[in-house]
Amino acid sequence: MIILEGFILATILCGFLGIMLKRNLVMKIMGMDVMSSGVIAYYVFIASRKGFFTPILTAKDNVDYADPVPQAVILTAIVIGFSIQALMLVGVMKLAVDNPTLETDEIENTIGK
Repeated sequence: MIILEGFILATILCGFLGIMLKRNLVMKIMGMDVMSSGVIAYYVFIASRKGFFTPILTAKDNVDYADPVPQAVILTAIVIGFSIQALMLVGVMKLAVDNPTLETDEIENTIGK
């Protein structure tokens, strides 16, 4: 389990480094998506515990059932992340109409003039 947690944290770190080090706006958005996926995977990893039963599949007495609230939070986070990514890509498409490149340094120089 520690190895899986390490891989998940490495995914978050790769996404963060993609946001910080890449100069292309589309690559920054991809890095944010990777980081968001890592955070969601980490939340699922933390929320999942052994010994809990799903109430739909098993009907046993005196057992601990899985809490549905973390599952609802994860689904909401996935939908919100997808909508934010789509909104940012639309913004980049609008920006690409005026600028021939999507490099942040060149866009800042063009706007600064």
